[in-house]
Amino acid sequence: MSSIMQENNNQNNFLRGIKAGIPIGLGYLSVSFTFGIMAVSYGFKWWQAVLISMTNLTSAGQFAGIGIMLVPGQYMEMLLTQLTINIRYSFMSISLSQKTDSKFKGVYRWLLGFVMTDEIFAVGYTEKVVTRSFFAGLAVIPFLGWTIGTMAGALLGNILPPQLISAFGLAIYGMFIAIVIPEMKKARAVVYVVIISMIISSMFYYLPVLKNVGSGLAISICAILAALVGAIAFPVEKDE
Repeated sequence: MSSIMQENNNQNNFLRGIKAGIPIGLGYLSVSFTFGIMAVSYGFKWWQAVLISMTNLTSAGQFAGIGIMLVPGQYMEMLLTQLTINIRYSFMSISLSQKTDSKFKGVYRWLLGFVMTDEIFAVGYTEKVVTRSFFAGLAVIPFLGWTIGTMAGALLGNILPPQLISAFGLAIYGMFIAIVIPEMKKARAVVYVVIISMIISSMFYYLPVLKNVGSGLAISICAILAALVGAIAFPVEKDE
């Protein structure tokens, strides 16, 4: 009886994860569509663009990477660029791993790190306890959306009008808003942390010295500073 109940719980958690991942996957379709178009315009084959998306799953890293790949031998630049852009995913993976259940270990931790994105982290962190089945369901649709969108952009990008292609880029911002706003309504501390991160991000965009910092490193610094201020100013009290 207990095994049947456990199996039912796993199925329910998986389905919950699937539903939670649908908006993320739809948002990824537009962004990866743009990546597919750009990769082909740079001279990559359509299947090469799809392979990059299947093995990376990082928008900023992929857009920066294909530009560097056009110049042979730029291995150190590629390393530094990808490290600064994607280092924030390491912090996200470590943070979310603190909320996983006891069965979420071994190779499953590797999979958690592989499919970690800003949106998957944001949705996963709303769970009290992250189970393997829920996280698996959460990652399926975004991964498919990112891969299918890349393929569609690589194959069909030259057919669609430029106005429609430009409109695809707006979907990702709507997805971020849909994730952040509900959490801001729940806690005033989240509002302050978001405002702090916006101020720091604006400084990196407008100030003469800071605007030369790479986007990936800037995002990491904004996240760390905003989270640090939030942790000091608004500590979360936990029951023993």
